[in-house]
Amino acid sequence: MVSEPVPGRVLGSGKEAEVFEYGEMVLKLYRPEIPKRSAFREAAILSIIESFGLPTPRTEGVQRMANRWGVIMTRAEGTTFADGLRIELRRMPEYLKEMARLQSDVHRHPGTLFPGLKARLAANIESVTVLNTSRRRFLLRRLAEMPDGDRLCHGDFHPFNIVGPLGAGVIVDWLNAACGEPVADVCRSYVLIRIMDPDMASAYVDAYATMSGEARSRIFGWLPFVAAARLAEGVPDETESLVAMADGITEEAGS
Repeated sequence: MVSEPVPGRVLGSGKEAEVFEYGEMVLKLYRPEIPKRSAFREAAILSIIESFGLPTPRTEGVQRMANRWGVIMTRAEGTTFADGLRIELRRMPEYLKEMARLQSDVHRHPGTLFPGLKARLAANIESVTVLNTSRRRFLLRRLAEMPDGDRLCHGDFHPFNIVGPLGAGVIVDWLNAACGEPVADVCRSYVLIRIMDPDMASAYVDAYATMSGEARSRIFGWLPFVAAARLAEGVPDETESLVAMADGITEEAGS
């Protein structure tokens, strides 16, 4: 009888889950307060995305350990692009170009099997208490006028979610995959990278615009909605800047 592997060293840790060595695989183990549906949903998402041929982990099963649920998947070897950028900041243009290529590849695929990105943004904006009622209503009205889009969007595309060397990066953490406008997905990337480095975030938008032919203005047209929705995620250190972006008073939003 073959025994089940046991979790080994921690490879990564986030707000909702930890990633452990698990024999030749990895086990992404959600924290006890996270419902089991998250593990099954991520496994299902990865199963769909595998068919697209994108560089992603492959699902091998769902596992329960005590009061925690997790997803067993193939291992992405190497460090994150975020670690690579810290070590080799001079190579930032290469990293950003590779990220733009990967995200453009994601956007080439249909997203029709996934939840709508606009609906997710609207639900988050609706729940934000930092913004007053009139501001939320204004944003929701404007959001309703934005295009729906039908492309696959990662939903959390940033350097911490790309693992491996330049030229062989693997995209991880697909729990927020959605169907929508690619430029909205890139705008979300801008907001997330901006926490690390505002200049890098702006340079990434330039890299994606060059790669895809999209205009910066179309990407930043989503900024008030993406920033307002981000406020629902409970990130107090970002509240002031997110409110400013949601109010449309940043240079990027007007460019």
